[in-house]
Amino acid sequence: MPVYKAPVNDTLFVLNDVLGLERYNNLPGFADATPDMIEAILGEAGRVAEEALFPLNYSGDLEGCTRHDDASVSTPKGFKEAYKAYREGGWIGLAVPEEFGGQGLPYTLHTAVGEYTSAANMSLMMYPGLTQGAIAALLVHGSDEQKATYLPKMVDGTWSGTMNLTEPHCGTDLGMLRTKAVPQADGSYKISGQKIFISAGEHDLTDNIIHLVLARIEGAPEGTKGISLFIVPKFLVGKDGAPGARNAVSCGAIEHKMGIHANATCVMNYDEATGFLIGAENRGLNAMFVMMNEARLMVGLQGIAISEIAYQNAASYARDRIQGRSLSGPKAPDKKADPIIVHPDIRRTLMTIRAFNEAGRAFLLWTALKSDIAHRASDEKERQTADDILGLVTPILKGVMTDKGFDHAVMAQQVFGGHGYIEEHGMSQYVRDARIAMIYEGANGIQALDLVGRKLALNGGRAAMALFKEIGDFCEENRGNEKLSFFTKHLKKGLNDAQGATMWFMQNAMAKPDNAGAGSTDYMHLFGLVILGYMWAKMAKAAEDGLASGDAAREDYLKNKLVTARFFMERLMPETALRKARIEAGAETIMELAAEAF
Repeated sequence: MPVYKAPVNDTLFVLNDVLGLERYNNLPGFADATPDMIEAILGEAGRVAEEALFPLNYSGDLEGCTRHDDASVSTPKGFKEAYKAYREGGWIGLAVPEEFGGQGLPYTLHTAVGEYTSAANMSLMMYPGLTQGAIAALLVHGSDEQKATYLPKMVDGTWSGTMNLTEPHCGTDLGMLRTKAVPQADGSYKISGQKIFISAGEHDLTDNIIHLVLARIEGAPEGTKGISLFIVPKFLVGKDGAPGARNAVSCGAIEHKMGIHANATCVMNYDEATGFLIGAENRGLNAMFVMMNEARLMVGLQGIAISEIAYQNAASYARDRIQGRSLSGPKAPDKKADPIIVHPDIRRTLMTIRAFNEAGRAFLLWTALKSDIAHRASDEKERQTADDILGLVTPILKGVMTDKGFDHAVMAQQVFGGHGYIEEHGMSQYVRDARIAMIYEGANGIQALDLVGRKLALNGGRAAMALFKEIGDFCEENRGNEKLSFFTKHLKKGLNDAQGATMWFMQNAMAKPDNAGAGSTDYMHLFGLVILGYMWAKMAKAAEDGLASGDAAREDYLKNKLVTARFFMERLMPETALRKARIEAGAETIMELAAEAF
């Protein structure tokens, strides 16, 4: 059976040694997040993940969700109790402002906790995860009355939330949506239409479900300019703040999916359901993008989480599985064969996943810190720079982390050989669950197009130039450090490839946009490699500093960090040159065949 141990020490290393979270004590909520408190919170989060959530992951996948004749949905056995424990622990409101019942702690800390819980039980954690995104949208765009009505119950987990975008005939192209909203005399709207692929659309974990629904008000302009966002609660909320009459919204079916079986992915029918406008008419995408950006970061987190738990199980299996002899002579002469961990190719597989996981965790927390700075810093320029970089790297984080998360789940499955294909070992579930993360919240090809077609050139390329400068400055500042020169040399090569590819787009994609489309996925991964390499260079510096300070208690740990950093630079970082070559091949061959030739 599978195993899981929350990587608390690795998270603390990133937060304390690499990011230096204490340096941000001037930001609201950070002063309360002392190193001792952070360690205690992460330790408790790890315990909840390991003891309350993880034991239900396998059984929940087998049982799945059940839709009943009355259109209600039951989650798997044990989910209600586990959700109750999670809710009562205050985890949903960890980073939400105190005025709405949250704890006001850094979003960075909330993100760290999210890795553990998603790794332990991705399907279960999608229920509060969707609520988190709905909370974010309401905090920014909800009226004071809407915030007072919905947020306290959503923050304490008594109510949950969803996001309703996709319709049977349109996914990414939201301008085609048909769900309509008809104004009523009392200021509400009647919402009619059908939404599909709605995660956590119906379930038995909370007393109410607050759906955020995109719809077009009658007479609104066509396309995305005519889209509005509405609150459509499962139960209408009375003047006393309690759930009242059942609204005309129902689960028509549960989608039969490849993975995440324990999350109810629903077809939702709106039959003149009562809805309430969020923000201004025809400005729904502005509000929804707050929720979508939050969700994209959380989906990137899922990629890392699945990669981590898959790695832990593959490493455990490799240490125990006896098969063949080491090429350099027996390592377990008292046994009939050696454990497969001695074989270089098994180690290559494990080191590849490990190097990604540790750098990906740093990338995720570094990005979350940018979000905290963008939303909490008092200095306008500091907020702007952080927000620029946050916008630029969000599609990279989502796309690269989930692509690699799936790849690594498959690689970890391969370590098991035939046992990896058998359900009871758990690896099949990780492969199946990881696959959806590449698709939802904008398929990864769309993330790449967003990066190249919109984010890269935004504000004259200000964000990309700021990030390139930050990485370049790190290389220059540490160029004379003999212990870091190996890392900065490889990082600088990758940075040069990223800058060269960016220049190629500037010179070749304006007149021929297909060049941007053809190279977008390679560019996203090239940029992702450079950021991961930057994270490894920063971690190598932190490890060297720790060793130089005589940190004997962590000596082996820090030395292992340096080994993994060298592996990344030697084996993975050179891929930037390959990605650049593909980009510079352009679109001509890709676009040459006629459509009917495919």
